[in-house]
Amino acid sequence: MEIDLDGPEPLYEQIAAVLGARITDGTYESRRRIPSEAALCEEFSVSRPTARAAVKLLNDRGLTVTVRGKGTFVAGEE
Repeated sequence: MEIDLDGPEPLYEQIAAVLGARITDGTYESRRRIPSEAALCEEFSVSRPTARAAVKLLNDRGLTVTVRGKGTFVAGEE
């Protein structure tokens, strides 16, 4: 899935959709770390606030959990 820089959807929503698809298809396994904000900035050529907003959206949707000082992890099945 490509990011559409000129499309109407905000970049952070597009990035969250890509990451959400990777979580769903098992690319990012349950209870394992997703790429850092810095890695997301590099992969998608976006600013740190955009990457942070995408991760926050995943957290808000319950797909990930951020642990201070450790990173962001795919939410595990309870």
